[in-house]
Amino acid sequence: MTKNKYLSLLLILLITFVASGIGSYITSEYKEPWYSGIILPSFNPPAWVFGPVWTTLYILMSVAIWSAWSKAANKKLLQIYFIHLFFNAIWSIIFFGFHNIGLALIDLIIILFLIIFLMKQYFKSYRLSFYLMIPYFLWSSYALILNTSIFFLN
Repeated sequence: MTKNKYLSLLLILLITFVASGIGSYITSEYKEPWYSGIILPSFNPPAWVFGPVWTTLYILMSVAIWSAWSKAANKKLLQIYFIHLFFNAIWSIIFFGFHNIGLALIDLIIILFLIIFLMKQYFKSYRLSFYLMIPYFLWSSYALILNTSIFFLN
């Protein structure tokens, strides 16, 4: 049982990082010269921050869903996580690939609602998972402010 338990963690991590990889690829291919030509707010973080922050957040959110799912095998919770992951991955496609700041903002609002939904579910029975999601919620809230600012500046 333990072997399968940790295999499921590896599978969740793999799926999460594949989704991340799609977003990273789109970002690297279509970010420039467009991104350098738009107006960014003064609180926009330097580019080097995003890699370490997102790597950490993807690990935390993966462990959060795995921890909750491994305790109860709640398929609905896992489905919501993967739906959330889909919206997370397409944000980069929308923002950097299509250069559509407004639609990316809508996508980010959907992501935040799904994060809040997951956190509410975790809070009921999986406190560790809830706490693991706090940094992701905070970063995504900051991203919402950032995305909103870029929308209004451009």
